[in-house]
Amino acid sequence: MPHLIAPSILAADFGNLQRDIEMLNQSEADWIHVDVMDGLFVPNISFGFPVTSAVYKHAVKPLDVHLMIVDPDRYLKGFKNAGAANITVHFEACANLHRTIQVIKELGCKAGVALNPHTPVAMLEDIITDLDLVLIMSVNPGFGGQHFIENTYKKVKEIRELADQHNPHLHIEVDGGVDKSNAAKLVSAGANVLVAGSAVFSSANQMAMISGLKHPEKLLQL
Repeated sequence: MPHLIAPSILAADFGNLQRDIEMLNQSEADWIHVDVMDGLFVPNISFGFPVTSAVYKHAVKPLDVHLMIVDPDRYLKGFKNAGAANITVHFEACANLHRTIQVIKELGCKAGVALNPHTPVAMLEDIITDLDLVLIMSVNPGFGGQHFIENTYKKVKEIRELADQHNPHLHIEVDGGVDKSNAAKLVSAGANVLVAGSAVFSSANQMAMISGLKHPEKLLQL
């Protein structure tokens, strides 16, 4: 099955957000990635329900909501109501992860868990069968435009091996520093969802970049 592309609106032009969402609607993007930061779990603040709802109003593709926040359980229903199709929480932020995942599913969303660069894949062994998505952070979360951490390839291979044994339909997503230099290698390692922010929105031809990430053989032409 072809891998999915989920451009991150964290890198969009917030003065022209509707324009950028409409570009994504017309592109080969599959999901729209929404990074929510609270200034506590990560050292940055992004946006919450109002912006997510505004994106949903104009989007025709599923919203892939990534909660980089403490105590995410308080806000799961709010983000579902704001338009989330997928809700991903951080392993490091959840005291009762299994319960959190069950609540996300009860809300009718796909449930994901994100791992920070220092968190080993083995921490998901006891919950892997309950997940729809695992997000591997390939940078330290909190800011866009960071350099890709090379150990990510190893972690993607590890989660792919775990998924092949216990949950073969798992979405394995990579977020942070994804661009035309590493997209093909990430897919080869086992990733099937690529999040790209700066690589897309800083490109002179955004739709062509999305198409290139979707079809890595095209990247040589960009």
